Amino acid sequence: MRRHYIRLFIFSIISLLFFSCSDKSEVSEKKSDEFSFWNPALPVETRINDLLIRMTLDEKISQLTNESPAVERLNIPAYEWWNEALHGVARAGNATVFPQAIGLAATWNTELIHEIADVISTEARAKHHEAFRNGDYGRYKGLTFWSPNINIFRDPRWGRGQETYGEDPYLTSRIGVAFVKGLQGDDPKYMKAAACAKHYAVHSGPEHLRHEFDISVSDRDLWETYLPAFKALVTEADVEAVMCAYNRYDGDACCGSDLLLKEILRNQWGFEGHIVSDCGAIEDIFMYHKIVNTSPEAAAIAIKSGTDVRCGWGEPGLKDAVAQGLATEEDVDRALTRLLNTRFKLGMFDPPEMVSYAKTPYEKNNAPDHGRLALETARQAIVLLKNANSILPLSKGLKKIAVIGPNADDYEALLGNYNGTPVSYSTVLTGVKKVLPETATVTYALGVNYLGEKYKLKPVPAEVFSVNGEKGVKTSYYSNAELKDEPFRVATEQDINREYSYGAPIEGMPVDNFSIRFEGNIRPDKTGRYYLGITGDDGFRLYLEDKTVIDSWLSRGKKTTVCEVELTAGKVYPFRLEYYDGSNNAQVMFGWHEPGYDLAEEAIKAAADADAIIFAGGITPRLEGEEMGEDVKFEGFYRGDRTKISLPAAQTEMLKALMKLNKPVVFVNMSGSAVSFVWEHENVPAIIQAWYPGQAGGEAIADIIFGNYNPCGRLPVTFYKSEEQLPPYENYDMAGRTYRYFEGEALYPFGYGLSYSIFEYTNIQITPPELTKDRDVTLSVELKNTSNRDGAEVVQVYITDNNASFPIPLKSLKAFKRVELKAGEKQNITFSLKPDDFALYDDNGQRIIESGDFTVMVGGSSASGIKATVTAKEKIVLSEKE
Repeated sequence: MRRHYIRLFIFSIISLLFFSCSDKSEVSEKKSDEFSFWNPALPVETRINDLLIRMTLDEKISQLTNESPAVERLNIPAYEWWNEALHGVARAGNATVFPQAIGLAATWNTELIHEIADVISTEARAKHHEAFRNGDYGRYKGLTFWSPNINIFRDPRWGRGQETYGEDPYLTSRIGVAFVKGLQGDDPKYMKAAACAKHYAVHSGPEHLRHEFDISVSDRDLWETYLPAFKALVTEADVEAVMCAYNRYDGDACCGSDLLLKEILRNQWGFEGHIVSDCGAIEDIFMYHKIVNTSPEAAAIAIKSGTDVRCGWGEPGLKDAVAQGLATEEDVDRALTRLLNTRFKLGMFDPPEMVSYAKTPYEKNNAPDHGRLALETARQAIVLLKNANSILPLSKGLKKIAVIGPNADDYEALLGNYNGTPVSYSTVLTGVKKVLPETATVTYALGVNYLGEKYKLKPVPAEVFSVNGEKGVKTSYYSNAELKDEPFRVATEQDINREYSYGAPIEGMPVDNFSIRFEGNIRPDKTGRYYLGITGDDGFRLYLEDKTVIDSWLSRGKKTTVCEVELTAGKVYPFRLEYYDGSNNAQVMFGWHEPGYDLAEEAIKAAADADAIIFAGGITPRLEGEEMGEDVKFEGFYRGDRTKISLPAAQTEMLKALMKLNKPVVFVNMSGSAVSFVWEHENVPAIIQAWYPGQAGGEAIADIIFGNYNPCGRLPVTFYKSEEQLPPYENYDMAGRTYRYFEGEALYPFGYGLSYSIFEYTNIQITPPELTKDRDVTLSVELKNTSNRDGAEVVQVYITDNNASFPIPLKSLKAFKRVELKAGEKQNITFSLKPDDFALYDDNGQRIIESGDFTVMVGGSSASGIKATVTAKEKIVLSEKE
């Protein structure tokens, strides 16, 4: 879901006025008189039926794509179904950016997640109504959000695992349910925004194979691992939409699977919302899966299986499918009814004064309290992995702190993917400076790049550029992506460092599909080997002395490409830089690294006389993410996925050099997935896992390091020692994967996380001690904060079947609760465990509780805790085969 082509539709004055948030009751009455479907007094079903009767077949079919055009004769405006809200409103300009989804899961705090999602939908409403008031009906302006991603993060090599809530079905379902309920609101009539559970159903890489991959798993893995979160969001949260995945499952495309979409989703779970294809997934049915040969055949398979709205490119095949008798108008009506029902629930066919959410003012976007919530969330998401000899928190009285590393001052490392653009942000460097008193000295050095590259690109300075004997760069702007026809404007500008975000480069130009040509000369003042680099989103080419030195003419999001050249001081070098933006964010920067500048030496110098060193490393969303291009192939990384899970060796070498200075060292790992750092675990005294922590991430990290906040995050994934502990990535069987099936020794176990407080568990009790089909059991435990500092503990409950006659998980999370305790305080914590918490699927597909003993463990991680036993005297059948 990458490229987009925003279309602006200009409607009649009546349509535009109606869809503003101002009072236009006269217009509403006129519409009601003319068309019954506009009458809010009628039942929604009646209104939808009235609308369907009035629409032609072509008009109906046109509505079944993500870019649904206006039906002007019926006063129906265009609607773009595609929007994103994974951890904040994404790709729509400024918005509050919360930690990446994997960081949200690390809070283990469902109440917080609900509050975050409520804030996101508040900002979504503010943006939506402001856009519609201004006649902007384009992409990322609607109220249907293709979030959350509730796939199971079964393997740390998956680049999109950062978008999920981790490896456990139960934790994923609890976080997901809270998110959906918060996003969709609690109004009895109207939805605040429509959430979408994706990617249904068995989907977690490899990224480069997702369009053609066929996945098969056992029924037990399907029902116990891959489906529970989807079932929970449908049956508990009433999620409005489900997105079907790119891949095949058991030979059928997920977007054309009767088993997944009809039998399970709609018939067994009672799902009544709409189903959207992942973008291009219907085209994949014939182009890559080769299930059929033509687009109409693929469209027919999808709509008959229940896929209602197609996200894709090019001409859809549905019209031809109906013409050829492969699909019927009844199929079209069924799909359109579901889509219209969503729009009616969002209040899009009712007067704004009737819809409470339509009154959301634009000032609610980026409200100060939203920023404070982003900071609190980032604090709760951070996991303290190691704190030898209680080296943390560091004293704020230290006189000099060195902040080193590739993520120390990197804006993008805060954001993850599917992100918005924060109005303000805090990197680790700026966070440390903010937290410490002005008397402290904070030094910074990059030290090392992510993969050990020897350069640090800085924008080529303005004084180096010239054109036609004058300072500057000739800059030609084109209103197309091909640098063709006459330029929209030609100007002389100072340098090449542009951040257009989601706007147009110049007023009057398009916000997407534009290009720029920069021409002139550079005159270096040093002789030697230079690194010349272009950072751009999307494509770029650099010519030096009429020779191509960089060529990355690809629509693959932001990337940096570098070349090495020998330059002579005082010599004039003609250059030409060509750039285009295809979609989404737009930026271009021409940078260089001058000779005689050693990154490691700079870092050692900066840290030599420091009282403590903070090394912020890890990886970056530029290396792990969604289906990256051929240009993202490095040791350990392949097109968005990882082939090795270890910290890049160059960073370990940098840490070794810093440790030799005999200073306190704090290693802050920023990543969207589990990273193996065995040497660091054995040698660095303090280690923090910060994920991609959002706009306030740097301040939150500093708050943890210097004691303003007591860490309470817990791992939602297992941190392994090596990829050698993992089964093959392409194998979806759960054997040997995640804490539930992994029998080896983890570097850090699922659920793990340290605190500056110490918690003690005692007096575990289960009543009654015997399981029956119709009775819950009560688990209680005493929890005491034995330290002198207030803190929060995540109490976790795991169940093991001790006498299973078929393969089962080693243990499974069944309950958790975040508990805040004052210093010295003790609380009695209780849980109600249902019979289903002890049940598993047998070889016949029955949901049963086997006779025998079950161990219930309560503790602060999946690795240890206090235990009790509960017994089933006989086999209990909870449900027949699903």
